[in-house]
Amino acid sequence: MKKIWGIMAALCFVFVLAACSSSQAEENNDGDAEGNEEEVVEAESNDELTIYIVRHGKTMLNTTDRVQGWSDAVLTPAGEEIVTQAGIGLKDIDFQSAYSSDSGRAIQTAEIIMEENETSSELDLHTDERFREFNFGTYEGDLNETMWQDIADLQGITLEEFLENLEPEMFSNSVAELDEGRDEEGLNWPAEDYDAITARLTEGLDELVEAEQGHEGSGNVLLVSHGLSISALLDTYFDDYEVPEGGLDNASVSVITYQNGEFQLDSVNDMSYVEEGQKQEEE
Repeated sequence: MKKIWGIMAALCFVFVLAACSSSQAEENNDGDAEGNEEEVVEAESNDELTIYIVRHGKTMLNTTDRVQGWSDAVLTPAGEEIVTQAGIGLKDIDFQSAYSSDSGRAIQTAEIIMEENETSSELDLHTDERFREFNFGTYEGDLNETMWQDIADLQGITLEEFLENLEPEMFSNSVAELDEGRDEEGLNWPAEDYDAITARLTEGLDELVEAEQGHEGSGNVLLVSHGLSISALLDTYFDDYEVPEGGLDNASVSVITYQNGEFQLDSVNDMSYVEEGQKQEEE
């Protein structure tokens, strides 16, 4: 009789143990499912992009007040210094990718910023000619004031009025009109009008977004371009954009975000990253 009771007790123990194991397995499966759902949500959240658009540092042609569009010059010592400060201010931002125009001054600026960055110094820089500055045709390398005065005369306004109300569309269309026929031998690329400029800029940005959307990483993207081109890009995407008085500063940062097919303008001509870099250098 004792043996029978012992066998029955052992069988009960086995049944209880099996039931506990089954319950635990279900809990683990539920936990795995929840974990997988969290991973999917995290991957989907990467569809939001934050694009940090930086104007290049000051160059030798900026310093001599020469027209500089597709023509190019290296950064001055002061230009390198302010870009380094911007890089220090941006050093804690984890960039998943970095882009610039194919102009040397933009590449130099991007490389300095990436070198200062804590997490992005090993990134490959993607260069794209569509992010170049406006092409000013035969005015390239001329004195800025010569081109500005010609535009003012064409518009029937004073030079001061032109500089106070500098609009990218009027600027580029005026230069394209003035440049037409000046290069009789066809030695230079002709100046671009606003439609040509904005077509290449928006095509470049749209392809950047397509490439980076869903990309594994932080969702932060660095893009180094040029003063008028950045303004034209922002003017195209945002109806309420206004060019800052005097234009965008060298090494300034303008930030746009992209999510669910919509762009949002977060900041324009922000020099706080440069100021933070200056502060850290002084400490």
